Amino acid sequence: MTDLEAVRALNESFYAALEGLDLEGMTRVWQHDDGVQCIHPGGDLLQGWPTIRTSWERIFAGGGWMRVTPTRADIRLDGDLGVVVCYENITRKVEADVRVSLAVATNIYRKTAEGWRMIHHHASPAPVNVTQPFSGTVQ
Repeated sequence: MTDLEAVRALNESFYAALEGLDLEGMTRVWQHDDGVQCIHPGGDLLQGWPTIRTSWERIFAGGGWMRVTPTRADIRLDGDLGVVVCYENITRKVEADVRVSLAVATNIYRKTAEGWRMIHHHASPAPVNVTQPFSGTVQ
């Protein structure tokens, strides 16, 4: 597997763990040291694996279900770093409501002795451009 394929596969594993509310899967994706960083949409900077792991525990404990589909993924390699910039199309159930949102994410991976690992995730709410007026009909 090439480095580009490995980064693409790890990025897919990240979103599979996120969508599956899979803490062990998320744990396998991340580098476990104090230098890793994570910024959830609308959240503050989290630093260090223990803090980031706790944040995923809280997110996953919220219950319900979530579908996260990354689109328009642009993957760049620079030495031992892989950078993925993509859109996150998020559909989730919160209590009795189904919510849809869009985020823009940057995921940074580092090649280590154990393979590629995530060292940074930053997702921010993306502006949504409505291209036609709402007709009152949901399709």
